[in-house]
Amino acid sequence: MNSMLSGLAVGAVAALAMGSVAAAQPKMPTALHDYKAAVAGKYKIDPTHTGLVARVAHMGFSYSVFRFQTVAGTLLWDPANPGADKLEVSVDPKSITTAPVDGFSDELAGEKFLNAVKFPAITFTSTAFHPQSATHGKVDGDLTVMGVTKHVTFDVDLVGAGKGFKGPVIGVTAKTLLDPTGLGLPPFFSAPIELIIDSEFDAAA
Repeated sequence: MNSMLSGLAVGAVAALAMGSVAAAQPKMPTALHDYKAAVAGKYKIDPTHTGLVARVAHMGFSYSVFRFQTVAGTLLWDPANPGADKLEVSVDPKSITTAPVDGFSDELAGEKFLNAVKFPAITFTSTAFHPQSATHGKVDGDLTVMGVTKHVTFDVDLVGAGKGFKGPVIGVTAKTLLDPTGLGLPPFFSAPIELIIDSEFDAAA
């Protein structure tokens, strides 16, 4: 009888402990699919949830895919006033990575290609935001690569917006085509380069 009571007591304690653990678990955030769910304010790129990829035509046969590991940026955001929105992004060209070919990433960052020593940052500065629906829009801006500025338009899709674990969050994926001519790259870079960025923006403290 005592062992039965002891077993019941142990079970009760375990159940209470499990209940306490469950109660202590934070509520999972819910991403909303409407850009207006992101409150106005200043946001910063979350580098741990950001990826920038460049897809480059390989002599018309395939695409080479390059990833930039170091991306930073700020967003001034007002869902009620797109004319006041402002995005600034900076990419470290030395952070480029590619397929496991020894030394190729260093070569791409070198003088023959991105010349990262002379041009230590690739930058984008927005000039206009154009919302088209709750989850889609376009962002115009100036993209500067190797000291040459080209006007580009990103097609932007909202992934999710709202309150995350640490505060307001906006998550997007954006794409554009960059004309490589005139950048000082080798002549076989003639086809448009597709740039794709997936990023979360967290409200700045």
